[in-house]
Amino acid sequence: MSTGTTFGLVRHGRTVWNEERRIQGRLDSPLSPAGREMARRWGRELARFGWHRILASDLGRARATVDLINQGPGLEVHFDPRLREQDWGRWSGLTFAELHALHQEELDRQVAAGWDFRPPGGESRREVLVRARAALTDGHRRWPGEQVLVVCHEGIIKCLLYHLCHRRFLPGEPPLLRKGYWLHLLRVDREIHLEKLHAAPLTAADTP
Repeated sequence: MSTGTTFGLVRHGRTVWNEERRIQGRLDSPLSPAGREMARRWGRELARFGWHRILASDLGRARATVDLINQGPGLEVHFDPRLREQDWGRWSGLTFAELHALHQEELDRQVAAGWDFRPPGGESRREVLVRARAALTDGHRRWPGEQVLVVCHEGIIKCLLYHLCHRRFLPGEPPLLRKGYWLHLLRVDREIHLEKLHAAPLTAADTP
C-alpha cells in the first residue's frame, strides 16, 4: 500500500445563514432544506471514490453534513477543531450588506492585506492555514495510504488551495475556484500536494 494519504475536501452543505448572505465564522446556523438535500446526494456521488473514513470540522453545520453524507457508507468519523471556519471575530453574524455599510474602510484595509486579512477580534488567513495543514499532516500520520474525505469550510479550503497554488490572496488575482460545490483532492506524504483541483462537481439541491 502507498504511504501517501489522499484527502478529498468538500465544503459543508448550504446553511440558513448562507442563504441570508450572513457571516458565520465560528458561529453556526442549521443546514437549510436545500443544504440537507445537497448532502444526501453527495453521499451517493462521493461513494465511488472508495473513502476509508471521514475527517471533519466539529462545528454543527459540518457535523450535520457528515451525518447525511454518511447515511449509506457508515464510515468511521473523526472531528478536529483545527478544521473549523476562520474566526471572523466581531464581524460574525453580520450580513455582507451590513459589513459593507458599516465597516467598508476597515474591510478594504483587511482585503488589501492578503494572507494577513484578519477581521477585528478574529484570526488571520495565515493562522487558518497553519492549523489546517497541521490537521492534514496529523491525519496522514494516523492513516497512511488511506483515502480520507474531509468535510470542512470554504475558508479552510481556500487557504489550503491558495497556498498550494502560490496565490497572494490579493484583489486583482484571477479567480482560482469555480462557483458551486466541488471535491478537491490533496495528497500528503512528507509535504502536502495538490492532486486535483475541481476533481468532481457536487450536485446542488436545485438541480433536477
